[in-house]
Amino acid sequence: MEENIKNCPHKISTTDRLKIVLDTSLFVNPDVRNSFGKSPLEAFEAFLHLAEQLPSMEFYMPPSAFKELLYFVGKDKIPTDLLLYLFQKPPKKYELKCPAFLLYELIEDMRERINKGLRIAENAVRSAEKIGADENIKDLRRKYREALREGIIDSREDVDILLLAMELDALLITADQGLIKWAEKLGIKWLIPEMFKDFLVSAIKREEIQV
Repeated sequence: MEENIKNCPHKISTTDRLKIVLDTSLFVNPDVRNSFGKSPLEAFEAFLHLAEQLPSMEFYMPPSAFKELLYFVGKDKIPTDLLLYLFQKPPKKYELKCPAFLLYELIEDMRERINKGLRIAENAVRSAEKIGADENIKDLRRKYREALREGIIDSREDVDILLLAMELDALLITADQGLIKWAEKLGIKWLIPEMFKDFLVSAIKREEIQV
């Protein structure tokens, strides 16, 4: 990538490049990836082709998130030359400093979710005689998942993405509402994922005019 930038008539220093951290949801979530492609692989390849044309931007993904993405796209199916435009970088876990309020709010949020999950379980027990067991379990799973998992960072990959975006002062692209919620708490820039392709296309046109 560096060589391509050096040969470009309009040179851009590394300090001027916009850093962007990507979440796997951009390519996996069908409601979001459709602007890039119908399948995760098609969407990922389409993104890489656009990234190739943007020397003014650097695209990052933590190794843990990239490994998660490979489950959906297949390691052997990605053009290796295009992977030059997506850096795999882990956050500096032992150097980063997080504000104390993050721990307080995370604990408070988990307490409220656990209590809500308990009430959902209690209601499911009371409804056991009114509806069939299978229907009751299905309803319990849906409500319990909504109560405990939606709008929260609940995986190592989520934490890596959040910390990396904070470390690089990068623009975060994700469809995960939990990541968006905590990005706003930490002052991390983010973009509506459905607008990401238009954002890249507009940036390419702007660079072509400048050259």
